[in-house]
Amino acid sequence: MTASREAADNGQNGTSEAKHPGLPLLVLGSFGVIYGDIGTSPLYAIREATAAAVGENVAPDWATMVGILSLMLWALTIVVSLKYVTLLLRADNNGEGGTLSLMALAQRGLRGRRSHWVVVLGIVGAALFYADATITPAISVLAAVEGLTVSAPRLETLVVPITLVILVALFALQRTGTGRVSSLFGPITALWFLVMAVAGVFGILREPSVLLAINPYYAVSFLISHKLVGFITLGAVFLAVTGSEAIYADLGHFGRRPIQVGWFSVVFPALSLNYAGQTALILTEPSTRESPFFLLYPEWALIPVVGLATAATIIASQAVISGAYSVTRQAIQLGLLPRMRVLFTSETTTGQIYMPRVNWLLFSAVVMLTVFFGSSSNLASAYGIAVASTMAVDSLLAFVVVRHCWHWRLWLAVMAIAPFLFVDLSFVAANSLKILSGGWVPILFGGFLVLTMLTWRKGTAILAEKARRQEISLQDLVKRLDAKPPHRVPGTAIFLTGDPEGAPSSLLHNLKHNKIIHERNIILTIRTEPTPRVSGADRVTIEELSPTFQRVIVTFGYMETPNILKGIAACRKEGLAFDIMATSFFLSRRSLKASPHSGMPVWQDKLFIALAGSADSATGYFHIPAERVVEIGAQVTI
Repeated sequence: MTASREAADNGQNGTSEAKHPGLPLLVLGSFGVIYGDIGTSPLYAIREATAAAVGENVAPDWATMVGILSLMLWALTIVVSLKYVTLLLRADNNGEGGTLSLMALAQRGLRGRRSHWVVVLGIVGAALFYADATITPAISVLAAVEGLTVSAPRLETLVVPITLVILVALFALQRTGTGRVSSLFGPITALWFLVMAVAGVFGILREPSVLLAINPYYAVSFLISHKLVGFITLGAVFLAVTGSEAIYADLGHFGRRPIQVGWFSVVFPALSLNYAGQTALILTEPSTRESPFFLLYPEWALIPVVGLATAATIIASQAVISGAYSVTRQAIQLGLLPRMRVLFTSETTTGQIYMPRVNWLLFSAVVMLTVFFGSSSNLASAYGIAVASTMAVDSLLAFVVVRHCWHWRLWLAVMAIAPFLFVDLSFVAANSLKILSGGWVPILFGGFLVLTMLTWRKGTAILAEKARRQEISLQDLVKRLDAKPPHRVPGTAIFLTGDPEGAPSSLLHNLKHNKIIHERNIILTIRTEPTPRVSGADRVTIEELSPTFQRVIVTFGYMETPNILKGIAACRKEGLAFDIMATSFFLSRRSLKASPHSGMPVWQDKLFIALAGSADSATGYFHIPAERVVEIGAQVTI
């Protein structure tokens, strides 16, 4: 992670990363983490596109197959090479990428003006990422295991059970972390791309004319001549670029330069050659259209290739699962989800985390999809709509960034983003035709998550506003206590509050019921900035309110874990030192009650209350020493 952060910083500051001695290793590492998802698309993309274009019993002609190949090559060029690798990798939020980072960047660009819709777009994008994260492991592993049926058709009934065994093992191992095996991810995926490229070259030798697909004329001609069928086929062609959103989302892991070098030098050529090879194989042997990827290889190599494909799909699934943890962590820090337990699986790499609740919710969804759809072909109908919509969200947010953060002229911003948005919306429209045949699954799942995030955000805002209306000014309370102090006890009391201007309810309840106050009192607020990390100089703000009261604000970035002990250490550097063993932490525990006058429907009140009840305790989430915590409860009507 240290090397990758240095690379990211180099990319941000404009220094030459090509001279960085770790560049080859970073490129190799990026294969497994970033390109695993898009690298498994050849397992099913050509097969599904061919089936969509000509049906099951019709032999595809040259113009049709070359048209499909041309669409895929130009989709990879426009969506991946130009949009993500060339443009969006430059839209880094202090070295971090992804939809939520783009949302935070767009918010800063707008400076609060009309930024509500930007937050909604970020929520939609994050929710659709989760939908993608449930489908990717299921379709990828299914497609790899189905390779066994090419040489042994009798194993067809075992495809789903074998897939489930692999998935159970994959999710069960998450708790141990991936640090020990992640060093193998890059080399295995690099070998995967090499094997695909070699097979593609041998396939092209069967029908070299497929290379004419590099001419966009054949893509346009296919769409015009096939009309509705061509539009339907576009939804299957999109499978070739699924996973490209991970290129931007994982920017912070490796930095811009290694990702770009890996794409243009290895990944893009390997994918293009393999798709061309599969196309040539189908043209020369139409019977291979049922499994063109595996039939590119000689029979003696089939079992090793299936094993390598399975390893590649496991790596791709691992990247998506890790991405789900990262997005959840960001969403919690940005106030879009309730607190959830975060476990660190590495003592040296902060980015390696495990979230038990997310892991097993994701596992349950993946297993249900695997059993319900039963094959990668059936699941392909559900795949696409979520990813295409995420890409459209990225384009809209990118427009805000280039216009308001990079300060491009309006006409230039429109010219830069409009072509990408047009392509994205075309893919969204084409995939919308698959809603009834399975596309409803990610829409339903994503819609529920959007509702969850909006409910949590609105509910917390309502509670905060209600607290502000009922609160007592902290300054006024401190003056009254100094003028007429109650009984003082030795030690330090730290009162946590979300509003540093108002008196914490835990302080008021302590005064009301215990009739005492400590010799030193610290009003502590934890804030999250819309930036990935906060420098040490900006970590702590200390304000002296009186000889016995200090107001402290500790700031973290949305990629950091809010740790009270880390904040206390920062306070010591600023001269505010105290004995942790003589310190008590006072927290408020609210018992929520629904109200018809909250501003939300009663059912949404109940959803918010359920979410609040599921949140992890502040003690564990903020890493407060449990033996030093005093919780004071209160019932609050929303």
